[in-house]
Amino acid sequence: MKTQLITLYGIPNCDTVKKARAWLGAQGLDYQFHDFKKQGVPAPALDAWIKALGWEPLVNRRGTSWRRLDDATRAGVTDAASARALMLAQASVIKRPVVEWTNGEVSVGFDAQAWRSRVS
Repeated sequence: MKTQLITLYGIPNCDTVKKARAWLGAQGLDYQFHDFKKQGVPAPALDAWIKALGWEPLVNRRGTSWRRLDDATRAGVTDAASARALMLAQASVIKRPVVEWTNGEVSVGFDAQAWRSRVS
């Protein structure tokens, strides 16, 4: 029987993703890394994340990629469908990391304390 791994989605040069990967490694946890830049955003996974978390926590409105968007594009993100289209087209607007845990839950962002409770 195959053991379900933690899957961490993000961009390798993102500081938060680096911290998250280092933390997982320090805990001795096996995980697989999905690189948005090389592998893209898997649409079925994005749909599951939106269903689990809502679209708002997934859109990083504080990041450089969001600020670089023109006003019309930013104003057009008003619901799950418009946010989904933007996240599929420009993965760098997704808040990172997105993590699919072994129990099927999903989280976004890195919080060592919250993660500790997930794996203990």
